This record gives sequence, structure tokens and C-alpha cells, in this order.
Amino acid sequence: MSTKVLPSGEQWALAADGYAGTVVSVGGGLRGLTYDGREVLLGYGEDEPAQAGIGQHMFPWPNRITDGKYTFEGVDEQLYLTEPARQNAIHGLTRWANWERLDDGNDPAVVEVGHRLHGQPGYSHQLDLRLAYQLSSDGLTVTATATNVGASDAPYGYGTHPYLSVGRSIDECVLEFRAAEWLEVSPERMTPIGLSPIHDTPFDFSGGRLIGDLEIDNAFTGLGGGSWSVTLTDPDTGNKSVLTSDTAWLQLYTGGAIGRTALAVEPMTCPPNAFITGQNLVVLKPGDSHTTSFRVSV
Repeated sequence: MSTKVLPSGEQWALAADGYAGTVVSVGGGLRGLTYDGREVLLGYGEDEPAQAGIGQHMFPWPNRITDGKYTFEGVDEQLYLTEPARQNAIHGLTRWANWERLDDGNDPAVVEVGHRLHGQPGYSHQLDLRLAYQLSSDGLTVTATATNVGASDAPYGYGTHPYLSVGRSIDECVLEFRAAEWLEVSPERMTPIGLSPIHDTPFDFSGGRLIGDLEIDNAFTGLGGGSWSVTLTDPDTGNKSVLTSDTAWLQLYTGGAIGRTALAVEPMTCPPNAFITGQNLVVLKPGDSHTTSFRVSV
């Protein structure tokens, strides 16, 4: 008798200090997070695949590479166009790969998963990838590590795609975050155009205010150095969901297939097109590792 295989693969529960979530083997992603029963990160059903990037991780680059073309160390590369409507390579190579659990499963507050990324057309490098999920009274901390186990230097970036939620339409929520600049992109293909100061623009939420019907699908930088945070608040109940990270870039996204039920808050180590421009791009030499983390809390 065959065993039913779920669209998101194996399911590994996390629970501690009022928090509960589920890590899945497809993409090593997170299928939702709650605190005392209320939604903190948007989830999806056990019998559903991840949609709109919910809880997914983006290795070895976040966001988009225009035309999937870049040059690294004098070699021209062509990636598969995984966003065909816009002719872009989007969100890396591991979102739909199968990840394996690495920890012994004895601690209900910990799940660690790993995946070996082998070379493929457009990216000929070998990386060992690891995601460590840790719950505590401070919330959920997720640590992402990449190690170059191949023989050549490898271009690298990381991003992740959680959706902050307080259980109501984001139009009715207060958003607060601080950034110095926002990245303008073309509306047709989301190709980067240039950075502009955020002060006195519709994207300035430094004082905290309602999102309303504003549409955001942009990257932000100048996040103050060290750690930064994005806070989503229900003004009626006072419930908050907070994401904190140490990355140089942040993408916010209000739309998509999920409607306006949650706000995508995406830490990114580099901006769109970093493989083309080299901006904030990490070059992993053989044996080198890179680690970054983010935390979600109430």
C-alpha cells in the first residue's frame, strides 16, 4: 500500500512558549506560525503546495535576475527563466527541492534541515545549505547557512519570503519600518531602475501609519546597520507581528495570489540583479560559509 505524499512533503512540527509552526521538506520552508492560536505568519494547508512564495527560502539568490543572464569571473551564464511572463530568473534554485531533516527530533523547539545544491545550467557550483529553526520565548529564529563545497568560487545571495499577519486585512493595519532608500523598478518586468530617498514618499513608514490601499513590491536599503525590524499592528486589538533581521536589504510585497491578507517581509542579503551588478554580492570561495538570520515574534 502506497503512502500519501503531501504537496509540501514531510511535515515537522515546532512548538514552544506559545508558538507553533510546521517546517516542510519541500524547499525547507515554513508552513505557517501561530502564537497562542493567532496567526503570526501566513500559512497554507497541509494538502496544498506553497503559493505566492509563502514561507519559502531563496538560495543562491533572492528576487530576480533580468533575462536570467549574468557574467561571473569572465564566463557568461544563462539561467532558466522561472518567471517566463517577465522573462526573469526568480528566487533561486531550491524552493521546490527536497530537503532532509538533520537534527534528531528530540527537541520540539528545534528543526534543522539541509540540502546539497548541485551545479546546473547557469549555476555550476556546489553548495551545502542548512536552515536551523529555533523557538523560544523571544519567538522563532531562523538561521540560514551556505557552504561552498565545490572547486570554484560561487556567487551567492540569500532571501526568504514570510508573510507577516495579524489576522486581518493589511489595509487596516499599521506598518512601521525605517529605511533610507527605496528601489524603483519597471512595472512591466520589475527591472531595477534606481535608488531614491524614501523620506516624504508614500513608502515612508518610519513613524508608523495605516497601509491603506498602497501597493508595494519594492526593495529597501539603508536599514540602519546591524539589525532592523518591520512591525505590523492591528490598531483595534494591539496585536503585533514583528520580523527582525540583519540583512542589507528588505523587500515588501502587498499583493499577489493571497490578496491583501498578509504582508510579505523579505530579508535579502542583496538586491535584485545582484548577479549582474555585483551589489552586495557574496563570493564564496571553496570551503567558505555565509550565515544570516531573521526572527519573528509578537
